[in-house]
Amino acid sequence: MPVRIVHSKQNARLKELRSAMAHPARGSHREESGASAHAAARSLAGIEGPNLLEEALRAGLHVPCVFAAPESQHWLENLPLPAETEILLVDRDVLASALATETPQPIAALLEPPDWTWAHLLGRRKKSASLLVILAGLQDPGNLGTILRSAEAFGANGVLSLPGTVSGWNPKAVRASAGSIFRVPLLPVTAEECFTRLHEAEIKVFATAVRGATSAARVDMVAPVALLIGNEGNGVPEEIAALAGGAITIPCPGPVESLNASVAASVLLYEASRQRAIANPLGDTA
Repeated sequence: MPVRIVHSKQNARLKELRSAMAHPARGSHREESGASAHAAARSLAGIEGPNLLEEALRAGLHVPCVFAAPESQHWLENLPLPAETEILLVDRDVLASALATETPQPIAALLEPPDWTWAHLLGRRKKSASLLVILAGLQDPGNLGTILRSAEAFGANGVLSLPGTVSGWNPKAVRASAGSIFRVPLLPVTAEECFTRLHEAEIKVFATAVRGATSAARVDMVAPVALLIGNEGNGVPEEIAALAGGAITIPCPGPVESLNASVAASVLLYEASRQRAIANPLGDTA
């Protein structure tokens, strides 16, 4: 692995890391306005910390460049970094200038995000029916990362991101996902494409709502379903909710009107997982 020592904040790779951290792409070449598919496919994402780097490598992602403070180089010794990965040793304060956290870690990297497609979300790899999450205007990156983690934990096929939703490669989203961002298909799509595809695949969409909706326990989530999660403050936009096939709610006996978006998504994903476990007690996914 080529190793270089970098002292300048103006180093081209550091600038690339800084840009990736400050202006993360949404993750799909079709969403990159003004860029060719080939150019967008080469867009890199930035990650921070040895644990996320290890998770990215375990997921098989290509990592063209790793940044390390000199005193932390030993973290890289046992990682399966390919021979072509460039290692830059960077003074800690210089590296910190490119990162987004208040207490920057001494390891960072640039990686090629997975190129997810509809085939990854709708492919029949399991006997169980499709289980998807749709995000409509979700703004908190921590919520998005948590939803990705819950989606992986409860066996969802993937997550669809409608316009207005924060990037999954936002540094806070990446950290909150704890590595699930590397493994769970996350596909940015337009509302038209989203609902057309799901209709063709016979997947029923349920929009989350506080009132006038069916209790989650009474919705058949053994069947193919997509859970539509809205903005933290305003919920699912009316024009998007109108495209759904039904509305779903989580009954709350306590004096709370609604749940945090990531909590609501996690509860619904658990309910889907619970129903499916009852319907298929042997857990046969062959």
